Amino acid sequence: MSEAPTYEQLQELVGQLAAQVVDLERIVREQADEIAELKRQAGSDSSTSSRPPSSDAPWSKRPARKRSLRTRSGRKPGRQPGASSCSRSLVEEAEDRLEIRPDRCRRCDASLAAAVECGRQRRQVVDVAPTPPPKVTEYQRISKVCSCCGAVTTPGWDDPAVPVEHAEIVAAPGSPVRIGPEAVARAALLTCAHYLPVGRARDLLQALTAIDVSTGFLAGIRGRAARRLERTFLGHMRGLLVSAPVLHVDETPGRAAGALCYVHVACTEYLTLMHVGDRSAATIDAGGVLPEFAGVLVRDGYAGYAHLTAVHAWCGAHLLRDLRSISDADPDGQLWATAMATTLLQANRAAHEARERGADRLDETTLKQIRNRYLGALARGEADNQGEHTKLADKARTLIARFRRFEDMILRFATDLSVPFTNYADSLVMPNSA
Repeated sequence: MSEAPTYEQLQELVGQLAAQVVDLERIVREQADEIAELKRQAGSDSSTSSRPPSSDAPWSKRPARKRSLRTRSGRKPGRQPGASSCSRSLVEEAEDRLEIRPDRCRRCDASLAAAVECGRQRRQVVDVAPTPPPKVTEYQRISKVCSCCGAVTTPGWDDPAVPVEHAEIVAAPGSPVRIGPEAVARAALLTCAHYLPVGRARDLLQALTAIDVSTGFLAGIRGRAARRLERTFLGHMRGLLVSAPVLHVDETPGRAAGALCYVHVACTEYLTLMHVGDRSAATIDAGGVLPEFAGVLVRDGYAGYAHLTAVHAWCGAHLLRDLRSISDADPDGQLWATAMATTLLQANRAAHEARERGADRLDETTLKQIRNRYLGALARGEADNQGEHTKLADKARTLIARFRRFEDMILRFATDLSVPFTNYADSLVMPNSA
């Protein structure tokens, strides 16, 4: 029979077990933190990160939860004052006119053939006319024999007699039948401006113009349009963008020449310039606009723009997504993220109202309130995450440090009413991400 352990042995065993319990508790905490982070990553989508909507799996897309980040705009539903309208007015000269006349009296059934007209109401139906047949212009190059020396003279296809709009098309080598500039322009509109695939663009072009073209013709339209724009328009476009007071930039992954690259966008509300390459600062500069730009640059948090000398403004939509990813992971423990998002949205509403009043800046009292709430949300976040060692707390502290460091950039839309809250370029690159 074994001897009973001594008190010292039991005390040593208890110490070993206690150390094991402490070690196991640490492992459990680390694993719980890792599981929570993996769940957060698995549940993230384009609404809580900078990922494009095309990365959201359709079979796992969940309906958006009701969130408290949205605030009432104070505007009435429907079309806002100053917004463009699509209503139509009656035209004076319609192509067809049909008169609807009563034949007999509705009361006594007497004939109204000779009755006097006492009123007339008009309604018009606007519809699409049948597709007209294509207009074919034939150019005949005539050769003549000289009666003096017998030499045959044939003019060139680039003769000045050819109208300028057809000169380049007629003079180019190839088939004797060519597609005219108006049809080419519509093909470029479908494939470039509306991002239609080649097959669908061909079908739609035939339905609209009654001109059937090959898929190869449509596949080459983008290149033809790009070369023409580069020769005649890009220099002018770059000059306009450089001189703009506010410029929006973004970049997104895309495919070009069969390889993965980045599509870079520089735009205003009315002008857009794109180029492709990697994500380096050199490629950003290669667009020929940003190195010379001296206005306000609205962008996301990508560090590749940091070398540019423009005045920088941070896109509010990106910040709201970052805050939402923190808030959704722990709504009760990360109340600062909701408070910060509410502050930004309220500041944006105040900026809109000031613009509508014709003001060029917010009053000092409103700006002071915005900054106080901004700094208060950050102080709450620092206090709530102090001493926490989870991955979510690390991400929250990183985001808080970003809001501290870049306060001027983030609140640029409130201190300068010419700067919008969101980045126009963010929506322009989405079709390339789809």
